[in-house]
Amino acid sequence: MAGNSDPLSPRAKLAVTAGKAVAAASRAAGRGSGSVIGGRIALRLDPDLLGRLAQNLDVVLVSATNGKTTTTRLIAEALRAAGPVVSNALGANMPAGITSALAGGSEAKFGVIEVDEKYLAGVARDTDPKCIALLNLSRDQLDRAAETRMLAENWREGLAGSKAVVVANCDDPLVVWAASSSANVIWVAAGQMWKDDAWSCPSCGGVMQRPGDDWFCGECGFRRPTPTWALSGDHVLDPHGSAWPIHLQLPGRANKANAASSAAVAAVFGVPPQVALERMYQVQAVAGRYDVVQFENRDLRLLLAKNPAGWLETFSLIDPAPAPVILSVNARGADGTDTSWLWDVDYTRLTGHPIFVIGDRKLDLAVRLEVANQHFQVCENLDQAVQMCPPGRIEVIANYTAFQDLRRRVGN
Repeated sequence: MAGNSDPLSPRAKLAVTAGKAVAAASRAAGRGSGSVIGGRIALRLDPDLLGRLAQNLDVVLVSATNGKTTTTRLIAEALRAAGPVVSNALGANMPAGITSALAGGSEAKFGVIEVDEKYLAGVARDTDPKCIALLNLSRDQLDRAAETRMLAENWREGLAGSKAVVVANCDDPLVVWAASSSANVIWVAAGQMWKDDAWSCPSCGGVMQRPGDDWFCGECGFRRPTPTWALSGDHVLDPHGSAWPIHLQLPGRANKANAASSAAVAAVFGVPPQVALERMYQVQAVAGRYDVVQFENRDLRLLLAKNPAGWLETFSLIDPAPAPVILSVNARGADGTDTSWLWDVDYTRLTGHPIFVIGDRKLDLAVRLEVANQHFQVCENLDQAVQMCPPGRIEVIANYTAFQDLRRRVGN
């Protein structure tokens, strides 16, 4: 925790130095940031390095299926009002990437860390966080992460007994089930647009009742807790009932929800909502997400959507029809190799948009669009798709590795 001034041991210093050297070599070879391979080498030399690096920091962990990279960035900006921050801003969110990020923050006061859902419990044990933000849980990478109820159970077991303040979305029953094992929970009404993973009670398996924004299980009594923070339109309501305006450069309702949770986290560290929200305005894009880039004399807005919940939120913020839309889907290791999730996405929301399909799994997506009665064209690559697009800003929606491919192609 912050305040511990013990220097790193010689072994830990050697591990940090070796990790940085390997990461630099990886970058020089053009193989990405090198954060993951550097972290793996460092942890191999000192398996306890993550805990050692975190011991001098006030740590925030952020986990969710969707929105964790953006929320991590918003929290980091807010906490910079109170001191230097180290963060895994590029989204390397498993232990190796987190270790690399913390190794570069020797002068930091706060560590704001995005954590993959599957690794949250272990990283929390290692880093002794002061605060943990839990945003949502929905189906994603079913070949790797299994079903959402199992993840919620892992969170619930892993967080039991934690001293951390848990900031949790009270509108997601799976998150509430996971967080309710913690002694100190701050509930945020951040909303839940995607509900298809939470129709059965995570406590007893009964059918959830969902009148309006409320939810409860009629069989065991498990129900939505009363929030102390809430997203209300374009404002955040704090525990005193004060309404603070949200001014973001990031689009969409989901990012307002991320800002509401971020403001609640910042308050745990003594940063007032007004200050926190003002600082969040500085964020224009997050690891390429929402960037508008020029390519082949056209404006392209790059949007990341990895799973049904993410696609639903993304459809709500694109320009209205007839704005052209390019969709790109891969199924590599980092995406999850199971593309069955495509059938859970409501592609009828794209009716009226000219649609162009690219990516490794463009034919899987084409079949799904055909069934949804959408008009589309399959293209070989981004260049061909852009050439075929009618006038107007092009909305480009891609899943994880497809998004990285696009960023490299447009030089972003």
